[in-house]
Amino acid sequence: MTVRYQPHPELRLSSLEGEGVVLHLGSRRYFTVSKTGLVILEALSTPRTLDELVTVIVERYEVGRDHATASVLGFLERCREVDLITELEGEG
Repeated sequence: MTVRYQPHPELRLSSLEGEGVVLHLGSRRYFTVSKTGLVILEALSTPRTLDELVTVIVERYEVGRDHATASVLGFLERCREVDLITELEGEG
């Protein structure tokens, strides 16, 4: 089974002075994320797998795939903890 990630439906993103501002309308909380975090969340405009997200980061920045994988996994875990993203499971 393949897991794809997508932003929570009540999430709003904005870029502000080199970082991202994320507003969760449902919880009425806001968060700041790094430029890389904003890139990941923007890439989720269509549901993506971990591998697809890692590819986005590797192509955007000069970073090795192993480092990118660890960074993306850590970011996704933090986002799950505060309900910024949801997971879709399915074939693929």
